[in-house]
Amino acid sequence: MTAMQQPSPAASATWHDYWVVTKPRVTALAVFTSFIGMLLVDKGFPPATVVIGGCIGIALLAGASFAMNCLLEAAVDARMKRTDWRPSAQGRLSTAQIVIFALLLGVVGSAVLITTTNVLTWALTLATFFGYAFVYTLYLKPNTPQNIVIGGAAGAMPPVLGWAAVANDVSAPALLLFLIIFAWTPPHFWALALYRQEDYEKSGLPMLPVTHGREFTILHMLLYTWLLLAVSLLPVSIRMSGIAYGVVALGLGLRFVYLVWQLRREYSDARSKGVFRYSLTYLAALFAVLLADHYLSWL
Repeated sequence: MTAMQQPSPAASATWHDYWVVTKPRVTALAVFTSFIGMLLVDKGFPPATVVIGGCIGIALLAGASFAMNCLLEAAVDARMKRTDWRPSAQGRLSTAQIVIFALLLGVVGSAVLITTTNVLTWALTLATFFGYAFVYTLYLKPNTPQNIVIGGAAGAMPPVLGWAAVANDVSAPALLLFLIIFAWTPPHFWALALYRQEDYEKSGLPMLPVTHGREFTILHMLLYTWLLLAVSLLPVSIRMSGIAYGVVALGLGLRFVYLVWQLRREYSDARSKGVFRYSLTYLAALFAVLLADHYLSWL
């Protein structure tokens, strides 16, 4: 699309366009894992103002971060079928519009977190999403095939943020929640990169399947799923959760390993897509069972 063909942002931008650049599904996942982190601090339910304010503040700062990510990656997104529909890639939102929108979300989100939770939560949230929007987007993603491993630290922070909102500290259980998501991120994202490999080749981004090939990528996925299985059982070892959680975590983890092992034996885009979809189910189920075990004390 040439400059003459691009729509005028002022004339074509809608509220839905602003909504889209906040990546609502990813934001919802961040808020969900933050919420779980809040509830795992104590047996009782945390103060409602902390929970509501914490979730809103984290959602707003996450949205600001994702909006900046869309702006900074607009040219890359325009070359990929998966992302070329985004308003930032199509030019329906101008640079100024996205920056002002992101700043507004960031300021309001910061105010909400400071007034309803604590300074530690605000500082950690700001650092997390600043790191994603700028360090990951500008330096890691375009320069190293290990981008998703290193950058996964930002994606693994939400349960820590939720924990800090209630406890005003970061202790061992919060760090275990971080490790679970950190180990989950590479096999989750590499499954997507495998069946979208052609897209990533066009984008120019050094994703692992592009730089090192399919077999190398799947081998690393298998190693990370084994690591994830081990890490997911650590809450039992520190008595953060009971045997019931451990049994379910073992079953979910072995299923993940099996799917990646099948993918290594006989690759297909459909199988890779199946691994990607299961990874989402896995994370939601694991955290839900962890929470249920925490409150119900089944054993």
